[in-house]
Amino acid sequence: MQKETLKPFFVVGISVRTSNGDGKAAVDIPALWNRFRSEDIAARISNKTGNEVYSVYTDYEGDHTKPYTTIIGYAVENLDQVPEGMRGLAIEGGAYEKQQLKGNLLQGLVFNAWIAIWNSGISRAYTADFEVYSAKNRNPEDAEVDIFIATR
Repeated sequence: MQKETLKPFFVVGISVRTSNGDGKAAVDIPALWNRFRSEDIAARISNKTGNEVYSVYTDYEGDHTKPYTTIIGYAVENLDQVPEGMRGLAIEGGAYEKQQLKGNLLQGLVFNAWIAIWNSGISRAYTADFEVYSAKNRNPEDAEVDIFIATR
């Protein structure tokens, strides 16, 4: 992992409240991804700053074992145009640990990385952590994903 200082930015997308307990997130988050694709969310967000898809984890009730919100969407210029049924979020920026992944999404690439993060002892801030999926992910068997973990 590498340390980075991020500038504040905004994300707009669809969201779900979930938790890692009892396999709830393993059902809720894939369902949110399916909805993201089937409802063509990209076409409904007009002020995108790029084509990267963000999967943001925020509104933590504590650590990773407690409920949190997942938002799947895009970075946007501002939160002036949040479509009905979507959520806007201002990500404060600041200190982050960046982990770059490369491999097969269908074989748990991202999930396995999160398990390692949960067990790593990183001093997490639990404000807004996120994954960034670029155009390089057209082939899920040879994907590249960046994970950003907010730190104290």
